[in-house]
Amino acid sequence: MDPERDEEACAAFSEGRADGLRLAYERFGALVYTLALRGLGDTAEAEDVTQQVFVAAWKGRDGFDPARGALAGWLVAITRNKIADALRSRQRDQRILAQMTSVATVAMPEAEPELAVDRVLLADELARLSEDQRQVMMMAFYSDLTHEQIAGTLRMPLGTVKSHIRRGLARLRSRLEADGAAR
Repeated sequence: MDPERDEEACAAFSEGRADGLRLAYERFGALVYTLALRGLGDTAEAEDVTQQVFVAAWKGRDGFDPARGALAGWLVAITRNKIADALRSRQRDQRILAQMTSVATVAMPEAEPELAVDRVLLADELARLSEDQRQVMMMAFYSDLTHEQIAGTLRMPLGTVKSHIRRGLARLRSRLEADGAAR
């Protein structure tokens, strides 16, 4: 603990000086990151939350009153709120993912017999894809989600989602053509 550095960071921050955010981050960034990492258990999410905390703090610095408490305490309170937001978002994403994957088990309506064979072949080929690739394909084509929505839900880079779809479609096409099912 260095009370002198704390006071300097607090003064610069509360006055809105150009170096205020930098000083606050240098002084309390590790504290915020550590709390986020412990709360979330994921380094990427902890980094995102740390950034969100300092952006929110800087934007809402008018709400900080040094007479009511230390800057560190105020940042910890913001961090707790951001961790809670991230956990709620994670739970929401998991619920959506569970709903999307359950769509795959829904029976398809009756159709012409030759289409039923195609569907069985398609289901078999989808089952042969990797878990990630299958999830992406199911979300894209059965749940009609955009690439961006899939990337956000699965927490995958957008390029990876697009690659999974492209490679999955190529594999399905080649297998279905080989089986004579593609028309």
